[in-house]
Amino acid sequence: MTEYERWLAQELDDKDLTEELNAINGQPEEINDRFYRDLEFGTAGLRGVIGAGTNRMNVYTVRKATQGLANYLNKHNPEGKPLSVAIAYDSRNKGVLFSEESAAVLAAAGIKAYIYPELMPTPALSFAVRHLGCDAGINVTASHNPAKYNGYKAYGPDGCQITAAMADGITEEMGALDIFADVKKVDFKEAVAAGTIEYIGEDTVTAFLDAVQAESILGGDAGNLKIVYTPLNGAGKRCVLAILDRIGVKDVTIVPEQAEPDGNFPTCPYPNPEIREALQKGIELCEKVNPDLLLATDPDCDRVGVAVNQNGEYVLLTGNEVGILLLNFIAKFRTEQGTMPPAPVAVSTIVSTDMIDGIAADYGVTIRRCLTGFKYIGDIIAELEAEGRESSFLLGFEESYGYLSGGYVRDKDAVDGSMLICEMTAYYKRNGMTLVDAMNDLYEKYGYFKNATITRAFEGESGMIKMAEIMSTLRENAPAEIAGFKVVGTSDYQLSVRTDGAEKSEINLPKSNVLEYRLENGSKFIVRPSGTEPKIKVYMSGKGATRAESEDMVAKMTAAADGVLGI
Repeated sequence: MTEYERWLAQELDDKDLTEELNAINGQPEEINDRFYRDLEFGTAGLRGVIGAGTNRMNVYTVRKATQGLANYLNKHNPEGKPLSVAIAYDSRNKGVLFSEESAAVLAAAGIKAYIYPELMPTPALSFAVRHLGCDAGINVTASHNPAKYNGYKAYGPDGCQITAAMADGITEEMGALDIFADVKKVDFKEAVAAGTIEYIGEDTVTAFLDAVQAESILGGDAGNLKIVYTPLNGAGKRCVLAILDRIGVKDVTIVPEQAEPDGNFPTCPYPNPEIREALQKGIELCEKVNPDLLLATDPDCDRVGVAVNQNGEYVLLTGNEVGILLLNFIAKFRTEQGTMPPAPVAVSTIVSTDMIDGIAADYGVTIRRCLTGFKYIGDIIAELEAEGRESSFLLGFEESYGYLSGGYVRDKDAVDGSMLICEMTAYYKRNGMTLVDAMNDLYEKYGYFKNATITRAFEGESGMIKMAEIMSTLRENAPAEIAGFKVVGTSDYQLSVRTDGAEKSEINLPKSNVLEYRLENGSKFIVRPSGTEPKIKVYMSGKGATRAESEDMVAKMTAAADGVLGI
């Protein structure tokens, strides 16, 4: 209440915030939710509901985070070299405002800000950081969250999302700041005129597209396709259309209701290409246009979902299935062409499908597993690069529809993903097959691994407490069986301990609040609180000799999930 009253007494820059504060007067629960804590800053930066309060995304929380970043950079610059930060934003509400305010704070701290003059995909920000030789990056985005959210992703000089150590350092700097008194900024337009804020030029965009095109598998020979594409009112339209044009895909129809930037996402309240509802407008258009493929990129264009024309029916593929198909396609084609690098490496996460193991073994590819979050895949790419083995990297992917086939960025890239998926579709089309046909062939060869993810939301302060209780209870009382199958092994990534029967071993990965249960039939059940949203995710992998068996196993684990969580 004290902090609420302090905000209420301020003459705030954004009149929307003053109106909100007045509107919640006399509503203690609403006031508590907005002010019971500061919006948490972590390796994924900030993410939250747009609005007034310390637990909301607004110009004050954004400025404070940027001041913390600026102070951290200046403190870790003993030689006093010129510092710079690249900034991008997508179509989210207040995205332009938050990005310009970030630039104004950086300029006031003596740090040059490079800012894209129009909305751009997340990977274009990762690219700009390295291309321009910046010391950090800021991307104003909430990825695929609903319209009420915005976010602030922070990147290190390597183009990866920041490390835990850097996040802790920035958090420490933020903790020493008063949100009103200690944050300094300059006038944005005056700083542009003075050159302390500079717009990122077309040459950087062209260089990004050139880098994506360099990862082409077919070398611009995918012109036999008909595509429907939706950017879901986000940042993908320009770059995705440009890259498809470069590889010869000219017959592209854009979903008109979702073509232009709109942070309200009026036709898909949850703009996530993992969800069928988000693709519904695209599927309706497909039924009229009859394309080979529907592509859908999320608002910040780092994830891509697909629907495949299978005899006139549009079949959605999961992120795991597309990852499986891409690994097989890249390895198969490069083997056929004699371009497979020595000691090839593919990277995926601990919650992604195990089906890639068999494919990798057949092509001599080493699979590296990492924690959830593409920054960990980026770290492995950086390791390979440091060893002089950057050409060994074939593909990185995660089950949540993120893909990358080159080291030009350190984040998932739906521009690259869209290009590869189209080339793969063209390749199989010439052989009289669809991606569904190709996937069915792989299932027949390697067995059925059906994967599913469910989420349980826990809003507000009580929700955060409940999530912590669930994880604590599972650690103290691990389930002996799940869905009628004995648990034969566990992995606690927070404690870095893997248990198989009576044997224990160390997990050589960064600590993370994830619990994995391996069942006697080869299936897996993984529990992970989201790092960016107030929800717990359960990842299930059902292994079976047939499709029906694997689907039945997923259904049984889904039915058992709430009981395992104790809710």
